Amino acid sequence: MGSSAPTTPPDPPPSTAAAAAAPKSFFLGPLDSIRSSARSLLAAARRSPVATLVAAFFLLALFMYGEDVRTIAELSIDDYLYPDAELYNVSGLPPLVLPPPTCDLSRGRWVFDNTSVPAYREKDCTFLTQQVTCLKNGRPDDTWQYWRWQPSNCSLPTFDARRFMEAMRGKRMMFVGDSLNRNQWESLVCLVQPILSKGRKKVVKRGSLRVFHAKEYRATLEFYWAPFLVESNSDNPNFHSIDTRIIRPERIEGHAKYWRGVDYLIFNTYIWWMNTADMKVRRPNSRYWSENDEVPRIEAYGRVFKTWSDWLEENIDPARTSVLFMTISPLHISPEKWGNPNGIKCVKETLPYMNDTAPLDLNHDMRMYDLVAKVAKSMKRVPVTVIDITKMSDSRKDAHTGLYTFRQGKLLTPEQKAQPEKFADCIHWCLPGVPDVWNQILYTRILSKYSQSSPPPSLSLPPQ
Repeated sequence: MGSSAPTTPPDPPPSTAAAAAAPKSFFLGPLDSIRSSARSLLAAARRSPVATLVAAFFLLALFMYGEDVRTIAELSIDDYLYPDAELYNVSGLPPLVLPPPTCDLSRGRWVFDNTSVPAYREKDCTFLTQQVTCLKNGRPDDTWQYWRWQPSNCSLPTFDARRFMEAMRGKRMMFVGDSLNRNQWESLVCLVQPILSKGRKKVVKRGSLRVFHAKEYRATLEFYWAPFLVESNSDNPNFHSIDTRIIRPERIEGHAKYWRGVDYLIFNTYIWWMNTADMKVRRPNSRYWSENDEVPRIEAYGRVFKTWSDWLEENIDPARTSVLFMTISPLHISPEKWGNPNGIKCVKETLPYMNDTAPLDLNHDMRMYDLVAKVAKSMKRVPVTVIDITKMSDSRKDAHTGLYTFRQGKLLTPEQKAQPEKFADCIHWCLPGVPDVWNQILYTRILSKYSQSSPPPSLSLPPQ
């Protein structure tokens, strides 16, 4: 999936008449096709030792990667039965007004707007995980959804899913990082999925990858779990609640091999660094995670970004791949900072912080913010675009999942909700919500680049 190279496009889909005349076996469901192939291989195996070996490998692959085989079969059959989405005729639309490159999109204010936002409804996006479906999980208010970001000196274009998917036609986009990047990935999936035909959109999970297939556009929107970017003892996407976090700051290839061939790479890493002032670093050539040393957080962060930037410079083709980095997403756990000394974390907050004359200080480690900006500025061959979401998100103390979320696969119990200081989640964001605005800025950056170049002359299938 993540590491496969794009394949050659299939022949054009057959006409309706040709499809009607096709043999019945052509329309077999994917599982029937797989069973048929298996029977053929087993029959051949009785006649040939070579076929026996091939059959053994086939059955082993089917056992280990059954869902992936089914997915590939479904997608391959779809390629023949259904056409691609028609080219979106943007020439007939009003011209897309993009902000000038000099406009700082990160500086502005939140404006209440219950007409144009949210861009989608929670109940209409079946791809949302229960971690972020705050209304379904019992949140009694919904005001957090109705705030639009207005930059100080320009305007953000409205997210147009068809324009975006036209720019993404035949391409791959991958978010790489922690659950906040997954939060943003889910938001983007919800923003685009309404324009896709029923049955032609699907999320496939395998290991650290989650892949949303937009089949009509032969495009994928992907999320890859790598909370420190480099290799760590927290890399299992399902079991990573580890008190003692240990990294290997000079080891990245275990993750990075999945990033090759991607057209848009969007990275983040911050919140997983904030448990302790020092970071445990596994010693070079050690055999066990227990063999580690503690180094100051900013030193370890610098070593990681040296490894990350070196890998980009050596492995990324800037003519194909655009690299972006999302800055700090805030943690709202200090209500005294916004004038609510009797509050508990972000619990019962229903409005943004609106005091423009006294910006919130949420104790971010700005050394890490500055280091990212410095590394991006120093890149020689591969440009890195930093998308600053920090100040705008600082004000949104009202928009976290709080007590209306899942923990270890279950809704918070009444007993847990009675202990908000321990169980309230003031890191992740309800959807629809703040990550939609992050994606609006991402959309603006990508459309700005796309409008300066012509679409590719031919399409390639995204990896299955």
